[in-house]
Amino acid sequence: MPEIRSPLPGSFYRRPAPGQPPFKEVGDRVEPGDVIGLVEVMKSFNEIRADVAGTILSFAVEDEEPVMAGAVLVELEG
Repeated sequence: MPEIRSPLPGSFYRRPAPGQPPFKEVGDRVEPGDVIGLVEVMKSFNEIRADVAGTILSFAVEDEEPVMAGAVLVELEG
């Protein structure tokens, strides 16, 4: 099963700003380069982009949850 992992440690955000809709939802199709969320590291927000195509089956972490580098963020169905 393809996965999208966090390249860095920090806090994962599914939306661009509070009150905004999430970048992607379960069931959405993603293509390489699509933004699926942000990881904040010391007040710097880094876009997390899909590196494979697929349909989002689940998010492995909740919005605003801390993540480690290499942690699975999204599970995809190819």
